[in-house]
Amino acid sequence: MAQFGTLIESALSQETAFGYMTDFSSARISDPSVRRADRVDREPVGRGSTFDLVARFAGSDVELRHEIFERDPPRRVVLEARRPGFVSRDTLTVEAREPGCLVHYDARLELSGARGLLDWPLQRVFDRIGAKAEAGMRSALNP
Repeated sequence: MAQFGTLIESALSQETAFGYMTDFSSARISDPSVRRADRVDREPVGRGSTFDLVARFAGSDVELRHEIFERDPPRRVVLEARRPGFVSRDTLTVEAREPGCLVHYDARLELSGARGLLDWPLQRVFDRIGAKAEAGMRSALNP
C-alpha cells in the first residue's frame, strides 16, 4: 500500500475548509496531477456524492470515480475510488483552531493480487505526486 499524509494549517474557518475539501471537483485547482474533476450528481454534497477525476499517474491519464462513503460535517469526509487491481481512499479531517483550522489529508492506494509487489515503486511515485498536491492544497486553503 502506498500512503501520503500531510497536515495543513489554514486561515479559513473549519466549515469553509471542510466545504472546499469535500467538493472533490476542486481537486483540479489544488492538485496539479488532476487534469479534470467533475461532479457527477447535482444534489447537495453528501454521502453518496460522486466525482469523476482524470489524474496523471506514472505517465498515464487514469480515470477515477470517487464517491463519498463517510461524511461528518464539518469534521471528516472519506472518499473512495475503485478500479480493477486497486482502491484509492482519501480521508480528510478538519479541526477548528484559533484562528482558522488544521486540515489533515491522508491518501492511500492499495494494490490487489500480484500488483502488491509494486508497492515500493508506487510509493516513490505517490510521494512526488503528494508533495505537489500538498503545495496546491496549502495555496488553496490559504487564499
